[in-house]
Formats: sequence, structure tokens, C-alpha cells
Amino acid sequence: MPQAGTPAGSMARYERLFIGGAWVAPEDGGLMESIDPSVGRPWAVVAYGGRCDIDKAVAAARDALDGPWGRMPGHERAALMRRFADLYKERARTLAMLETRDSGRALRESLLDVGGHSNGYHWWASLADKASGRTIPFDDSVHAFTSRVPVGVVGAITPWNVPLMAAAWKLGPALAAGCTVVLKPAEHTPVTSLELGRLFEEAGFPPGVVNIVPGYGKDGAGEYLVAHPGVDKIAFTGEGATAKAILRTGAETMKRFTFELGGKSPHILFADADLEQALNAATNSAWTLCGQSCALGSRVLVQRPVYDRVVEEFARRAARVRVGQPMDEATHMGPQAHAEQLAKTLSYIDIGRNEGAELVAGGNRLGGAGLDGGYFVEPTVFAGVSNAMRIAREEIFGPVAALIPFDDEDEAVAIANDTSYGLTAGLWTGDVGRAHRVANRIRAGMVWVNTYRFIRWSTPYGGFKASGWGRENGIEALESYLETRTTVISTTGRFADAYAV
Repeated sequence: MPQAGTPAGSMARYERLFIGGAWVAPEDGGLMESIDPSVGRPWAVVAYGGRCDIDKAVAAARDALDGPWGRMPGHERAALMRRFADLYKERARTLAMLETRDSGRALRESLLDVGGHSNGYHWWASLADKASGRTIPFDDSVHAFTSRVPVGVVGAITPWNVPLMAAAWKLGPALAAGCTVVLKPAEHTPVTSLELGRLFEEAGFPPGVVNIVPGYGKDGAGEYLVAHPGVDKIAFTGEGATAKAILRTGAETMKRFTFELGGKSPHILFADADLEQALNAATNSAWTLCGQSCALGSRVLVQRPVYDRVVEEFARRAARVRVGQPMDEATHMGPQAHAEQLAKTLSYIDIGRNEGAELVAGGNRLGGAGLDGGYFVEPTVFAGVSNAMRIAREEIFGPVAALIPFDDEDEAVAIANDTSYGLTAGLWTGDVGRAHRVANRIRAGMVWVNTYRFIRWSTPYGGFKASGWGRENGIEALESYLETRTTVISTTGRFADAYAV
């Protein structure tokens, strides 16, 4: 069994996988180091799985689906989920600290986010016995009706930026629908997912309902999970290129898919907005999670009468962001989650300079004063950005804001929609008519008006275009974990002999 959190400076050990309700050593996987991005050194040793481990996890999930979990009434599943949610709430601070240690996310952010997950699990529990069908009128000779049944064994593949939140968004609806799950967290941030196994075990879930197998993606546990004929659905959060590979791999077995992919979200500031509040939201959404959020408001569209003031305020507020050790609750922004992402962010800052955008704040890797070795980067602001520039079109996943001027409503909408993505968008205005007009014209799965990044378990979340398939959260998410079965029962038991005459 893995250990709980360990003090900074000591090595935590999570040397077992959670399969079939037991903590087992990897059969054909091994051990890997998890890097603390605040210092650039290993802080934990974690088990990862191979093909044999995935085979065992899928078999355990299938046994649970065909056995006790599949026969369990919805209200009993709900009771187990509520017990899990209560345990989650009790351990929320420990889970948040582990997520911060594993991903580098500022603890103040982790505490706020993880502290609310139990509410989501309770909400999903409330839906566990609500998947009802309908009767279909025809005539007196038949009784026709539908029923909703679980899609089956789900392979849930989660990202490294928000591993606990992404797990909740998949586990909640999957378990409420009556599915069983093999959870494969990203290799960069596996620790908190394994900690979930402890909670499922303590809550009394039947063996095999949830199985947790960290591992690598390409040529590893992730790719094999996608290809596995015993898996009925893949729920994936990550990059679009990976989603395309998943589609190609999973097509052979005709799986179901939901994808929550990237974004390049427009955040539109009209001149008639309450600019102070708009700036609060725009700067927060530009740098939250060290920029590592698919809902990041990274394209800040600003109407020209207030453009200069917004540029000045972004530069001023960037200087107020406390970048530092993420376990310090005074820190606003921690490091990038891993070395590759740091290199990517720094490369895009160079791209922005070369494209002719004006760097008005940040742009450098940070070191010294306790930051040496960590993957820290300054909050960065580019002004004079054109929507044709790569820093405005490509997802950076770093704390880089691109400020784009516009003249009128039509131009704002045109710029906002001129992207291959369509996940989220935001707009600020004092004109209620404009709020409705613009929101209705934006091609995005979630539009915020006079607020930003309001995301809850009950609000559907997902994207248009290249930002994904399907929805997470909301009742809509439950639909993707259910199949519809139609049953027709004759009331007469008679069937004519077609060959009698």
C-alpha cells in the first residue's frame, strides 16, 4: 500500500498499483520517479503498469461489472459514493498538498480546488438512481420501453495539470452510471490518483470497480488501454494530437469516446465594462495554474478606447504576482509542471518576440532566492498582438497573455471565433443586450459574461471544434456513460407463420 504524504526532502514511495481491490506490484511495468517541479528533483518513487497490468485491471473491472457492482441498485451505489465523498472531504488538505508537491500548483489554488471536489462526488451520487427510461406507445399487441444501462468498462486517462479534478470529472459520472473504471493518470503526476485508491478501499467499494494503473502513454499502459478489446469507452483529457492517436488506436474495437482537449480562449473586454472587475478576472485567468489550464483566457481582446489602460494594468499586476515555492500559501504562482512544459513556454515567448509583439512584462525563467532548479517562469504579457500570430493561435499552456485590440462588436466576435478551438470564452460589458448578442455568436462550449472560469460539477463543460467531443459535468456528462436499450414484449405471444400459405 502507498504511503500518505511525506515531509519535504524525504522520498515518498508508492510502489504498488491498485487492481481488483488490492495493492499489487507491477507485473511488467516497474518503478519511476516523480519530479517535484519546484526543485527539479525526484520526490516520490511510483509504480507504473505495463500490458499485463492493464490486462489484470480490465479483467477486474469486467468482473465487478458482471458481478456485485453491476447487480447493485442505484441507491446503494449512491451510498458508497457518498461515503467516498465524505472521506475525500476529510482528506482534502492532504490531497491538495500532494497535488501541489507532484504538479507544482500553488497550494492556495490546490486547496480551493480540491476542497470542493467532495461536493461534486455528492452531486454525482444524487444521480446514481435517476437513469430512467420511457415507455413507447404503439398498440395493444406490444409493450415497448427503453432502459438506460452502463456503457461498461471505462478507460479514464487524465492529464498532469489538474489530476484530481480531471479524475473527479470522469469517476463521478462513470460510477453514477454504473460503469467500472481503469484510471490511468499522466506519468508526470501519478501520486494523487493512487491516493484515491485508498479512499475507494476505505469506502468499501467492491473490488475492481475502480482500478488505478499509472503508466506511460505512447507504447505504454495508455496506448494499450485504448486498444484493449475489454474496454468499452475512453474518457480522455489532454492534447488534440493525442486524441487523434487514441481515435486511430481505438477504432478497431469501436469504442465510445469523450475528449476534453485544448483551448485558446478569447476574453473580451468592452469599453463599457466595469474595468476594475474585468481586469481582476482577466489577469487571474491569464496566470492561474501557472497558465496550465485549457480554459485559460490567454487571448485578451480589448476595445481600443481602454486598450492602453489595460496594457498598463496587466504590466503592473504582473509585477505583483508572487512566484515562489508552491507549498507556501503566500505564493500566487508556482512552477511549470515539468521541464518539457517550461521549455515549451520559453520557446513561445521567443516566438512572440520574433513575431513582433511587444513584450511589456515578464518573459524570463526565474532562479535564485530559493527558486534554483525549479521550473519557474515570470507571468508574461505581450501587447500589440495580431490574431494571426502563433502566440494567439497556438496553445502555449504557460502564463503568457496576448493582448489584442479591436474596434467594435463585430470585430470582437470575428477575432474570438477565428481559431481552431472552441472550449471557453468570456466577455465583460455593461450592456445587457450586447452581452446576449455576443454570447450567442461565440462558437464555444462555455461562455462567461461578467465573470470567468466559473466551473462547477452541475454545469456542462466541453468544447466546439478541435476542443473536444462530448461534455464533462452536468447531467449531459452522465449520458456519455450510458447506453439506451429498447425492449419490446409481445402481449399476445403470437407470431404469424410467414410460410403457411
